[in-house]
Amino acid sequence: MKQQKFWKVILRYGHVGQFNEISVARYLAFPAHFSIMDVCDHAKTMPGVKDKGVVGAKQITFAEFKQGRREESYDFYLQKLKTFNPRTA
Repeated sequence: MKQQKFWKVILRYGHVGQFNEISVARYLAFPAHFSIMDVCDHAKTMPGVKDKGVVGAKQITFAEFKQGRREESYDFYLQKLKTFNPRTA
């Protein structure tokens, strides 16, 4: 297995300027050499993320990552986003 780091990234979706936004925690895995800046740069290009949409990021453990991915599957907003654009999985 490749060496990886796991990250919890808070992203803003929706109409941010009109105060119709939603902040969603995404749980992402990246190669071990990625820094927090690399993670944020990648996250801001994800589908649906607004300009200045990365609220924060922190490195987490694999157990937290697994739990977070499970929680993502129950998030109504992400379910709708993934059915609209299946590439966001």
